[in-house]
Amino acid sequence: MLHQEIVAKGYCGHYQRVKMSIAPLRRGLPIDTPCERPPSPRQVARWITTTPSRRGLHATEVLRRLLEQCPELNHTHDLVRQFAAMLDAHDAAPLPDWLEHLAASRLPALASLAKAIREDQRAVVEGITTPFNSGVNEGRITDLKLQKRIMAGRAGVPLLRHRVILMAGLRRHHP
Repeated sequence: MLHQEIVAKGYCGHYQRVKMSIAPLRRGLPIDTPCERPPSPRQVARWITTTPSRRGLHATEVLRRLLEQCPELNHTHDLVRQFAAMLDAHDAAPLPDWLEHLAASRLPALASLAKAIREDQRAVVEGITTPFNSGVNEGRITDLKLQKRIMAGRAGVPLLRHRVILMAGLRRHHP
């Protein structure tokens, strides 16, 4: 009866879902308030690395709440946005200060990142300041590795070459 009434008002769900939702009421128990599933670490990392203007409203709101609750994550977010600003401006001048902030963050992963960047700082500066990148080559290498995996290592060079050329053609026509 209830299911029919709410279907008439636009509900598209199944009868069983309604039955399970009201079962606690029939037993005199309170209904649990729906709780939002916490975002995965991968989702949070994607939100942090995405330009704020390109984030959805939901992602922006959830990230804001997370940053309020976790000062370490908030600090990491600020450092990531500072690095993104360097990339956008093609300006590596703030890099040494940024590396100092990274090392002083008292977060082992960030301190380790600072150490790794310092070891190859000249290459990082070039990567930030030059308009050139290896994105196309990296894409082709990824295609080749994918084809090798698909063929389970059994493909010879001629077959791999043929399949990679076909993939490149598909990418050109369907970006």
